[in-house]
Amino acid sequence: MTVALPPSPSIAPPAAPAPLRATAGERVLCAVLAIIGFGVLGVAAWLTPSASGTGTHQGLGMPACGWMTAYNLPCPSCGMTTAFSHAAHGSLLASARVQPMGFVLAIGTAATALVCTHVALTGSRLAHVLGARLTPRVLLVLGVFAVLAWAWKIAIVRGYLPSSVTAMTGTT
Repeated sequence: MTVALPPSPSIAPPAAPAPLRATAGERVLCAVLAIIGFGVLGVAAWLTPSASGTGTHQGLGMPACGWMTAYNLPCPSCGMTTAFSHAAHGSLLASARVQPMGFVLAIGTAATALVCTHVALTGSRLAHVLGARLTPRVLLVLGVFAVLAWAWKIAIVRGYLPSSVTAMTGTT
C-alpha cells in the first residue's frame, strides 16, 4: 500500500535583506532634521521662559495668544514655547508642569535631533528602527495626551488647581 504525500509547498526565495546602512538621501534628510531640531532647541534656550507660564513666544516678536486675549482661555498650544524654553534650560520639571505636551515635544525634539545626528554621521539604521515604533496606537495615545495637557493648561489658567500647584508652575 502506497500513501500519497501531499505536494510540498513551494518555498519562496528569501527577500532581499534590508540594507545595513542608511542611503545618502536618508543621511541628508537626517542631517536637515537634526539642524532643525537643534535650531528649535537653540531658540528655546535663547528665550527666557515667561513667569506666567504663557507668552514666551512674544520674545520672538509674535503677538499674544488670541484665545487668551479674547476668552481668557488658553489655546491647545499655549505654554508650549515656555515648556520648550524651560526644557532647553534644563528645568524639566518646570517644563512638564507648565505644559505637559510641550515637555513631551521638547524631549522628542531633542531625541530626534540626536538620533538624526547619529544617522547622518554614521549611516546607522536607528531612525528606521525607532520610526517603526510610531504606530497608529502610539500616535493616538499622543493625541489623547495632548488633549489632557490642554485641559491641564485650562485648569491652571482658570484657577481650578490648588495654589500649591500653580505656585510650582510659575503661574498666578
